[in-house]
Amino acid sequence: MRFRRVRLTDGRVSVAAHWEGRWWPLAPFADRLGEAAFDLVRLLARGAELEARVVEAIGRAEEPAPFENVPLLPFDPVSFRDFMLFEAHVVGATKGWLRRFRPSAYRVVLLYERLTGRPHPRVRPKPLWYRRPIYYMGNPLAFVTEGEAVFWPGYTRALDFELEVGWVIVRPLGRNPSPEEAAAAIGGFFVLNDFSARDVQAAEMQSGFGPVKAKNFATGIGLEVVSAGEVLPRWQALVGEVRVNGERVCQGRATGPRFDLPEAVAYAALGEGLVPGEVMASGTLPGCSGLEAGRLLAPGDVVEARIEGVGVLTNRVGSPS
Repeated sequence: MRFRRVRLTDGRVSVAAHWEGRWWPLAPFADRLGEAAFDLVRLLARGAELEARVVEAIGRAEEPAPFENVPLLPFDPVSFRDFMLFEAHVVGATKGWLRRFRPSAYRVVLLYERLTGRPHPRVRPKPLWYRRPIYYMGNPLAFVTEGEAVFWPGYTRALDFELEVGWVIVRPLGRNPSPEEAAAAIGGFFVLNDFSARDVQAAEMQSGFGPVKAKNFATGIGLEVVSAGEVLPRWQALVGEVRVNGERVCQGRATGPRFDLPEAVAYAALGEGLVPGEVMASGTLPGCSGLEAGRLLAPGDVVEARIEGVGVLTNRVGSPS
């Protein structure tokens, strides 16, 4: 089932469910749904049982409650972990970075590939990547959603998009969960756009820390969240694309991750535990960044990130501050 968050004309914020082509705010059904009518994370934690009650409640109503057409984040994120699950993206983006910033090294990489038929060791992930589902911690205060402007920091001249599969944790996890327990904690999926300052990112990561300023200024989350049962079993078959100013610049699939999502979530919880409201993302789908497509962003660009069966996220890029 598909959900979002809306503001009613009386000022209350409510979860809304998409049913038979219309959005139905759930606040009028709070007597049957409880706090889940106002809290998407709580609703998703109840799973199929509560979804059945949502459908039953909507079926008894004549018209949806009126709401304002303003963008709202679907829930309040409490943290953000972004994985890097696709080797093909690491290779492609590294080659794209060399092509733009180190053209002589890029030519060496291409020559090596032609002679050996393999990616140059310089563009492949580091050994730890093959053993652990690596991630960085992002900024949960910098999320934007549908139609909102993306802040362009004045310290970068190489702003990029990155199309990713995002999901939210809806049940607490202990400090050493199994992948099966981790899978049960995944509540819903959405489109995520990890905006990146490419001219800052490499230096930060080569320092031994980071990324920090290269990432933490803006991350896009789609308005709509699709319940996990509809996406998790088939997530590796998801197809995504990015359009800039209406032109499709890249397309990719979530095929061939190094680790499955339950393994990644279990690793994130290791030694820490997780709580409801934590946001995670898959890392960029292969081919779905500007570095790979040869198309970085410019001020005023309109970026449309789309994942088939999950949703669409459109944002306009601001000017350097």
